Amino acid sequence: MKHTLSVLVEDEAGVLSRISSLFARRGFNIESLAVGPAEQGGVSRITMVVPGDDRVIEQLTKQLYKLVNVLKVQDITETPCVERELMLLKVNANSNNRGEIIELSQIFRSRVVDVAEDSLTLEVVGDPGKIVAIVQVLQKFGLKEIARTGKIALIRESGVNTELLKSLEAKV
Repeated sequence: MKHTLSVLVEDEAGVLSRISSLFARRGFNIESLAVGPAEQGGVSRITMVVPGDDRVIEQLTKQLYKLVNVLKVQDITETPCVERELMLLKVNANSNNRGEIIELSQIFRSRVVDVAEDSLTLEVVGDPGKIVAIVQVLQKFGLKEIARTGKIALIRESGVNTELLKSLEAKV
């Protein structure tokens, strides 16, 4: 199972290196990693997606807390969250298929950010499922390049679980 961890750290040189070394020493992979300033000055939020069962994640959490600059670690996998990812996607495009690619990109509410004779570059923002879906749809045109930020997430203060709501709508 993939777990999403939200880690608050002091904004000091070497913190990210120490965290990634911790994972490497224990043979764990980080599938997605995003780092940026948090709401407080001098504090950064690291959002990472890590494969493993509950026992492994519990052990990793304990190890993270042993690092000096780690302030708070939360496994937000089962918590209602707002999740987003940014992707830039360069797709092969010619005069014959350019209109179809633009139509498909509009369905996913993505934006064309660059136009060239033989390609279109799209900016896609959304939950990780949306990112995977647009890649699958545009694959038939040929993908030239992809750059992704990794998932970022914040806990929903409303407590509304949109994944639960989607599954209930699907049953109706």
